[in-house]
This record gives sequence, structure tokens and C-alpha cells, in this order.
Amino acid sequence: MKIVVLKFGGTSVGNIERIKKVAQIIAAYKKRKRKVIVVSSAMSGTTNELIKKSKKLSNNFNLAEYDVLLAAGEQIACSLIAGRLNHIGYKARSWMSWQVPINTNGPYSASRIDKINKKNIIKFINSNGIPIITGFQGINSENRITTLGRGGSDASAIMLAKFFSAEECIIYTDVDGVYTSDPRNHKKAKKINKISYDEMLEMASLGAKVMQPISVQDAKLNDIKIKVKSSFIKSEGTLITSSKKAFSNQIITGISSTKNDSKITIIGVKDKPGVAASIFKPLSQNLINVDMVVQNISLNGKETDLTFTVKSEDAKKTQKLIKLNKKISFRKLTCDNNVSKLSIIGVGMITTPGITYRMFQSLAAKKINIMVISTSEIKISVLILNKFIKKAIAALHKEFKLD
Repeated sequence: MKIVVLKFGGTSVGNIERIKKVAQIIAAYKKRKRKVIVVSSAMSGTTNELIKKSKKLSNNFNLAEYDVLLAAGEQIACSLIAGRLNHIGYKARSWMSWQVPINTNGPYSASRIDKINKKNIIKFINSNGIPIITGFQGINSENRITTLGRGGSDASAIMLAKFFSAEECIIYTDVDGVYTSDPRNHKKAKKINKISYDEMLEMASLGAKVMQPISVQDAKLNDIKIKVKSSFIKSEGTLITSSKKAFSNQIITGISSTKNDSKITIIGVKDKPGVAASIFKPLSQNLINVDMVVQNISLNGKETDLTFTVKSEDAKKTQKLIKLNKKISFRKLTCDNNVSKLSIIGVGMITTPGITYRMFQSLAAKKINIMVISTSEIKISVLILNKFIKKAIAALHKEFKLD
């Protein structure tokens, strides 16, 4: 049985008119005799409103009840989609995660899908029905509702595609695909027709908002091809697939940037084995993610400087933890919040020499100073002042012929 999984994001179901449009998209697949499973996010803004309500009641809201609260948004959207499909003549019904059921494990607000019972859904599909399933949530071994964290509805769609051996998994959103860079930062950004899982994973991790990294990782692990399309305009979108199927002659596939990074520098740290571990251990214990790291070579053999980046929301906590850390000593601690991480991504750089030089030379020509550098097989990231980000993206777009 060939099935297509259609997932609709919050903006796609953001109001009544958009829900009518979503129903038309779903109906078009049925007219082509396709068997369809629909996954919906909450209407845009709903989840944030529910979070605000919980915070007004408690600063330490019970996590299990918090997941029950947030799960309500998807239930509303699914009911509205099903109701509209019924109105235009289609057999459809909403399915809550516990009705399927979609079994999860892991902590509240960050659970992972472990198993999906297919029996009831297959029976409904075979009766020419359209199941509208709540994304972002599941049910744990204690029969409590759980949520999957950011990007959870994408994860739901991908795992449904896995368990039902779907022919396609299409993510409908407010953009018509993945672009070479954020069009808000560079007007000449172009839509990418095909991109590999690894490239998309890097772009998602580095600020591209089309998909969350965890969802791309799930797709890669389960070899689920994803098509990202717009629910507002007709477009072929972007196919996310394996490296071989996504191969192109383009060396660099895309450019990503972030605006929520802070640069922490510890000056005059004792240069001895284990000092870096002593610095990063309390940060890890407090769930602070350390990204780019550079350690200067000690000039006197006794002291060195250590620079790294964290998310801006973690900057104050990071500084506090370093100051309270009795296992290290240093002369000075600084924090710079006016930085952005800029990255070029592409599987083509694995076999192409000179990419690092071309990137650095392009930035130097625009008098943009590089503070920190980090690399992987398919990515080069640099830290620059955020006031230069648009100029830097334009320069790299031109250098790597992405315009």
C-alpha cells in the first residue's frame, strides 16, 4: 500500500482561510487516488499562548501537565482540518496520539517516538478515510501524553513515514523550499532543488529554520526522503535525500548564519592538562552547549587564553559558572554578544581544495575580521561581528557562484 505523509506547519494552518487551503491540498491528493496520512502542527501562535498561561500560574509548572497543555494546540488544528474535509465531501477524522497510539520514551517535552501501532490507521485508510494525526506528541508507558520538543511535528511525520513505509513525506510550510541562504539577509538567494541529509543537517544546526536538526537526523537514519514545499504557492520545493541522489556540480550548497551567539574568552588560564575539561564540565552539567572553541598557544608555558561560543541566552549563566568554578584560575573573563556565526556548507568541499582560502580571502577583501574558526568535512564556520553578516553573505554568494 503506497502512502504519502503530508505534514502542515503552524503557519499553514494559521487561520480559517489557510485551513480551507490545506483541505484543498489534501483533496487534490485524494483525487489522484493517493492514500494519505496527514500530520498537523498547532495553529501559529497557539503554543506560545499556552506557554504564557502556564507561566502565569507557575514558574515551575509540572512537566507532565505542561505536555498535556501544549498538546491541545495540535488537537484543535486536526479537528478543524477534519471538519473542513468532511464539509467538502471527504471521509476524515482526527486522531490524537494516544488513539493511534504513538508510543514514546524519554523525558517530558523531549520524548522520542519508539513505536506506532498501524492497525487502526490502516483500517481507516482502507475504508477510503483520511486520518488527521496530531504531530509533536505521543504517549508513554505510564499512559501520559508526551511532547517531542522543537520540530516535533516534523519528527512525527518522518516516523509515520517510516512505520507506514510511505512513498513520500512532504513537509508543507510557509516557504517554497530550502534556499542557498536566508532570503531576508540576501535577496539573490536561490531555492535548492536537491540537498543531502548531511548538508541539510548542517544548515539546520547552523540556523536554517526550515527544519529542526533532530528531524533531519531521523530522516537520514531511516532513509526517508523529504520534500519541503509551500502551502501557499505551487512549487516543486526542495528534495532532501541521500548524498548520491542529491549530487550536483555545485561545490557549496548553502550559507547559514546565526544571530544568537556569544563569545566567551577566559584570559590567563593555567596551561596544564585537564584545564579545558575542568572549564566545560560544569557547563555540560547545566545543559549549556559549547560550540566553537579555540585555545591560544602558550607563550610562557604557564598561561593561555581560551575562547568559545555559547547561545546568547546561556551567556550570563556561563559567566557565573566560570566565576564559581574553584578548579580553575584566570586573570580576566570577557563576553561579546555582538557576534554571528557564518558557515558555508557543501559536500563538494570534501574533494575540492582551496575552499578555506577562497572563503577567508573573500571576507578579507571586504575587511571583515575572523575571530574564531571551526570546520568539518562539509562545513567551514567563522565568527564575525554581526554588523557585517549581510555583507559577508553577499561576498560568499558571489565567490561560490550561488547568485
